Amino acid sequence: MPPSLPATINIREPRWDQSTFQGRAKHFFMVTDPRNLLLSGATLEEARRVVEDYRAGTVHPGLTEDQLWRAKYIYDSAFHPDTGEKMILVGRMSAQVPMNMTITGCMLTFYRTTPAVLFWQWVNQSFNAIVNYTNRSGDAPITPSQLGTAYVSATTGAVVTALGLKSLTKHLPAIIGRYVPFAAVAAANCINIPLMRQRELKLGIPVTDENGNRLGESTAAAQKAIFQVVVSRIGMAAPAMAIPPVIMNMLEKRAFLKRYPYLNAPLQVSLVGLCLVFATPLCCALFPQKSSMPVSSLEPEVQDQIRKKDPWLETVYFNKGL
Repeated sequence: MPPSLPATINIREPRWDQSTFQGRAKHFFMVTDPRNLLLSGATLEEARRVVEDYRAGTVHPGLTEDQLWRAKYIYDSAFHPDTGEKMILVGRMSAQVPMNMTITGCMLTFYRTTPAVLFWQWVNQSFNAIVNYTNRSGDAPITPSQLGTAYVSATTGAVVTALGLKSLTKHLPAIIGRYVPFAAVAAANCINIPLMRQRELKLGIPVTDENGNRLGESTAAAQKAIFQVVVSRIGMAAPAMAIPPVIMNMLEKRAFLKRYPYLNAPLQVSLVGLCLVFATPLCCALFPQKSSMPVSSLEPEVQDQIRKKDPWLETVYFNKGL
């Protein structure tokens, strides 16, 4: 019989060193794996049971270290790190590749008419709103009015940007017009994410010490977290919206696509999917999930609150969200 697994493995942290880009990339390749969407409810609950029991000091008989880490990543793919609630299926990070490849592929394919621009920007912002809400940082609820404001503002911003740029590019080369969706998506991310997480900007997000002990809530940490997420999301979209247009522009000049025009959308979606398989985890890995900042960079009142608990503490940590 194999020896019992020690109860000292820290599964509150990722398996790989998060201070390096390589370690974060390995972590997010696991978190964003689309195959996690196919797992049954029973498998998710079993993973939750294994993880929560292990954290409580109970080691299941015969459990190996690889099985424990597999359970941890199944758990992380479906349950919110702060609230512990099961996340909406399409809002999970494992849904990013299949959902974004479909939506982005269609945005890049059907960009020539105004109704198509309106429809696909609306679909994209509806999806983004779900993702931003599902992967918010902290455990504070967001009201329906805040959700509605963020959704309407981001959708309006994306549509106005897309239609405005579309009108400006009418007399420019066709390849320029293909990049209008990317500009609209980038603008919408700058609107959608801060608005969807506006409560964090007003009231702050939890900051902890290295051991996870909660020290207070900080708006400065929220600002840093949201900035990092905006950069990651724009970076995530960039390869999928920049590379396929060049390839498709070349293919459309050849006889093949002229002969089989119905292959335009499937080819576009496939190219976007190929880019997203790598861009999604690599851009998530740009910044550590457990981000940090000096105590001296926090608001004065939060600094005072922390100094009363630990006068020598120099760095605090927070979940930046995704």
